[in-house]
Amino acid sequence: MKGILGKKLGMSKVYKDDGTVVPVTVIKAGPCKIVGIRTREKNGYTAVQLGFEEITEAKKLRKILTKPVLGQFEKIKDHKVKPTRYIREVREESVDGLEVGQDVLVDIFKEGEKVDISGKSIGKGFTGAIKRWHFGGAKDSHGASKVHRKPLSAGSTDGARTFRGKRGPGHMGNDNRTNQAIEVVRIDKEKNLLLVRGPVPGAPGNLVMVEKTVKVPARRKHKVRGNR
Repeated sequence: MKGILGKKLGMSKVYKDDGTVVPVTVIKAGPCKIVGIRTREKNGYTAVQLGFEEITEAKKLRKILTKPVLGQFEKIKDHKVKPTRYIREVREESVDGLEVGQDVLVDIFKEGEKVDISGKSIGKGFTGAIKRWHFGGAKDSHGASKVHRKPLSAGSTDGARTFRGKRGPGHMGNDNRTNQAIEVVRIDKEKNLLLVRGPVPGAPGNLVMVEKTVKVPARRKHKVRGNR
């Protein structure tokens, strides 16, 4: 496996052996259950469906899950898999050796490894162009401007047309974001905690997907000094 579901808990810090302080983000990663397997022969690709956060109360099942999802768990009840609140799919190169009902724990990662973390960013609501796109704005003094924080012209000679991609006021945040090549600082297998050094999308309590990074580290180019 190369991925696991979790929830962002918040910020903390850890001390290295040499006494340096490392700021970290704490993620409760798993435990997850494999609730489905996609094969190339049947589905055209290979992937694993992970279930996270079991629903313990039977009364909440129909409020949280839809009928198709409940039907999916009904098919795998022989594997002793309880319905989960979240289901996400992780692409795998091969699903050999994996089966429904298998546990996926935080120890699939190692300390010092690089991971990609995906989640929804914090929603900011409707914002102006300066806050949303970091525009400089117009002058505030000497009566030189009456627009101040307005986005000015739409950039078209046709007043009924706005070019696609025009930056202006609108909804900010609440987007799917992926932060790449984040270092795993520490792993606590007993408490299912993953401590990473780097930004994690969303607010505390936000659902995140942690996967092995696809980013290849850049090679350093050695400069050749010529004769002076």
